[in-house]
Amino acid sequence: QVQLVESGGGSVQAGGSLRLSCAASGYANTRCMGWFRQAPGQEREGVAAIDLLVSTYYVDSVKGRFTISRDNSKNTLYLQMNSLKPEDTAMYYCAADSCPYGLDRLTLRPARRRDFSSWGQGTQVTVSS
Repeated sequence: QVQLVESGGGSVQAGGSLRLSCAASGYANTRCMGWFRQAPGQEREGVAAIDLLVSTYYVDSVKGRFTISRDNSKNTLYLQMNSLKPEDTAMYYCAADSCPYGLDRLTLRPARRRDFSSWGQGTQVTVSS
């Protein structure tokens, strides 16, 4: 299990941009990393995920607008968010796992009914009209 700390959230107007960062305390169990978001009263949904081979996966609603990347030398995960919409408003969480069976492209979670083992505390993103 790895310690994760998110940063970069804030309030922006529709059409604006933000870049979220997630700093990991170590390299263990970070083969797969991802970003999830959760609005009040709703369940958490996968936004984007990436593995050590730099394969990336996105939920349809953010394709073409968001870009997930990782800098292994800095042990940091990023989410570049462009053309933000009010519907993107949510608490955004960083997650990491060893992903022994790879990623599920539909859920953006580890495959074989496995969930991410480490989660950050979340960073709030608010997009106004």
